[in-house]
Amino acid sequence: MRTTLTALSTVRPTRRLAVSGLTALGAAGIAATALTGTAHAAGPDAASPASHQAATTAQHLTTQADHAAKTAKTAKTAKTAKDSGKDSGKDGAKDKYADNLDGWIREARAVMAKHDIPGSYDGIKRNIIRESAGDPNAVNDWDINAQKGIPSKGLLQVIQPTFDQYHVKGTPDDLTDPVANIVAACNYAADRYGSMDNVDSAY
Repeated sequence: MRTTLTALSTVRPTRRLAVSGLTALGAAGIAATALTGTAHAAGPDAASPASHQAATTAQHLTTQADHAAKTAKTAKTAKTAKDSGKDSGKDGAKDKYADNLDGWIREARAVMAKHDIPGSYDGIKRNIIRESAGDPNAVNDWDINAQKGIPSKGLLQVIQPTFDQYHVKGTPDDLTDPVANIVAACNYAADRYGSMDNVDSAY
């Protein structure tokens, strides 16, 4: 009987160790599953590759998302720049402004605003009607300037030397171009009279 008890007492600690080992192992497996969300580890070492794979996948997806966001932003920027070109600039100006007296004055005033050249729509139009009746190809061939060989031309009847001096970059270098003629004339009037609005007769 004593021998049997001895044997049982010898076995019991071994069973305790086995249960303790299973408990520790189970905790590690649960921890691995919680960390990775996909790990089905039977032991602590099995969780490591699954954790690494999950982290790698997450990093890859984040990189893809960042790349997609950057691509979308670049496309939006390019579209904005393209759309802006339709409304302004040398090539897009004709899409925004009508090719008539109203459009020429509006386009000229947009250029003037960038260069701080004063002049209201009404002031410019009033002087255009008096000087050329709205004809961009009008030429004065009878006054003193014409007699000197430098006739006044264009919407606001500007002579070539005045145009050359007061021409504003960004407009065509052409005396009879409607917009260039208006801007140069208004630039001259601003220098001489304070504004085209202050001109009421030959200037």
